[in-house]
Amino acid sequence: MGYSDLHIHSIHSYDGTSSVPAILKYVADHTDLNVIAITDHDTIAGVREALYLAPRYGIEVIPGCEVSTAEGHLIALFIKEVIPAGLSLVETVQRVAAQGGLCVVPHPEAKGTSSVTGETLRAVYRDPQIRKTLIGVETFNGGLVYTRSTLPAERIVEGLEITRLGNSDSHILETIGEGSTEFEGKTAMDLRYALENHATVVRPGKGLYGAQVFRHWLPKYLLRKMGWVMWNENPAAPLQYVRTKTALSWSPVN
Repeated sequence: MGYSDLHIHSIHSYDGTSSVPAILKYVADHTDLNVIAITDHDTIAGVREALYLAPRYGIEVIPGCEVSTAEGHLIALFIKEVIPAGLSLVETVQRVAAQGGLCVVPHPEAKGTSSVTGETLRAVYRDPQIRKTLIGVETFNGGLVYTRSTLPAERIVEGLEITRLGNSDSHILETIGEGSTEFEGKTAMDLRYALENHATVVRPGKGLYGAQVFRHWLPKYLLRKMGWVMWNENPAAPLQYVRTKTALSWSPVN
């Protein structure tokens, strides 16, 4: 079996704290994940780096983005170009479809963040063309305190023929994989087949409890605001803090 985490934020998100190579290093050394997606907010700036470096770490990366639609956040996967923010949910899904991608609704009805409601999801899901691309819902999210419960999401998707996913919604290294999805096979294409055929199993993780947000994420976020982020030079090297400018200066010749 294979395992995936398709909701991970890097320093290309305003609230991410780790560079792309640091994420790859952590996944390789500290998780059993085979496939991940870098899904930064409204950008694919880190995707090219992730795709280039991932084979060195023995991981497959799916190009992705967490798009801010007019009705809430939407994870776009297997995309080639960034999707503009602010479009309707339907138009966003259609644009992902035009790129041959797939969509997943993250943290539905989560308090305190922009989330698609169950009513909206059910309304758009009546369209058979939308169902071809909008194939999944995140029924476990391990990244934020107010999204940890699986009950609201399970209630929303009850009766729908839709794929259930577990993801970490990680903004720090330590929570990557704390919420993941099991699928038959090992590769990104195996995962895509499982997503499209509703053949996944959600693996809940520990996620973050209230006080842990302040102990783990907040210090790293403050370091990021001061110009320091986690980075990795190569798979054999240890993780280290470097200046954000250094971490963002990647090019294929590095």
